[in-house]
Amino acid sequence: MNKTEIAYETGDATTPRITGPAIIAHICNDLGRWGKGFVLAVSARWPQPERAYRDWHKQRDTNDFALGAVQFVPVAADLYVANMIGQHGLRSSTGSPPIRYDAVDQNLRTLADFASTSKASVHMPRIGCGLAGGSWDRIEPLIDSCLSSRGIAVVVYDLQ
Repeated sequence: MNKTEIAYETGDATTPRITGPAIIAHICNDLGRWGKGFVLAVSARWPQPERAYRDWHKQRDTNDFALGAVQFVPVAADLYVANMIGQHGLRSSTGSPPIRYDAVDQNLRTLADFASTSKASVHMPRIGCGLAGGSWDRIEPLIDSCLSSRGIAVVVYDLQ
């Protein structure tokens, strides 16, 4: 399996310029809250990811909704949105950001398995670095280790 390099593009991660199966990945919180950041762009394009996330949270006593879990929501032919629970709460009262790197690592390993099985590329904003308060210097190596090292094409989008 050949390692791939993370590609960086300017643009909107909700409109990947690709052919073939694709997954749009993003970080969600563990409180069932959806309403700020990248999720607004997701909801502007498709209603399914928000509805699925809210149902997943509402039924959390009977499913796997927790830090580290991933929900794959089909939104079009060969296109999924990966709701990844990698943020504990919304903001920290202790001064540390709500991102949980161990959960993101687990999210990305699950994402890699799904992408590999689906033969899909992965598209994302700089996950975990907005409202979750994470550092790209810590997230990028996780992406490299979990996805790129397995030969999975990853495109990271920066809005201009």
